[in-house]
Amino acid sequence: MKSIIAKTAILSFLAASCNYNSTTTKNSPRSTDSNKTVVNLQAGSASTADILTAYLQLKNALSNDNSSLAALAAMALHAALGSFNKKALADSQRIKFEDIQDEASEHAEHIGKNAGNIAHQRMHFESLSEDIYDLVKIFGAGQILYMDFCPMYDQGKGASWISESKDIKNPYLGKSMPTCGVVKEEIK
Repeated sequence: MKSIIAKTAILSFLAASCNYNSTTTKNSPRSTDSNKTVVNLQAGSASTADILTAYLQLKNALSNDNSSLAALAAMALHAALGSFNKKALADSQRIKFEDIQDEASEHAEHIGKNAGNIAHQRMHFESLSEDIYDLVKIFGAGQILYMDFCPMYDQGKGASWISESKDIKNPYLGKSMPTCGVVKEEIK
């Protein structure tokens, strides 16, 4: 019970804190811009859309070099992953989800606990992005997404992330190189 109350408090705080500008279209029924936040999570009620919304908020916060907002979004993502309703999944889907959930939750938790250490947050975001990509490929997203790639991150090793728009907004290099990257895949 305390866990549900804590998650609700964190999500309520996130909802109040996430009020910054975005250029995403406002008239789509399930827009995932940074002004939208899932605040009605109850045990067993989160969907892949809720997980994706929190992930995109995290990506946008890192793109803006906002470590504190990234931490809050990561906490919302952690809560959404923990509240995902697995009852409707077939056994094979449930097993795949649980594999992704374990890793993604760990990375989201690290990001959430490391406000003020954006380099550490970005390191975990790299692995988290792989998990979210796998989740979207298995379960779908209900919207068009893009897998973007930054070739300069991590001393030229590069890293990918999922985005809701074709415009590059680099979460790994933030404001120092906001448009560094290319769209590698359109995910439908």
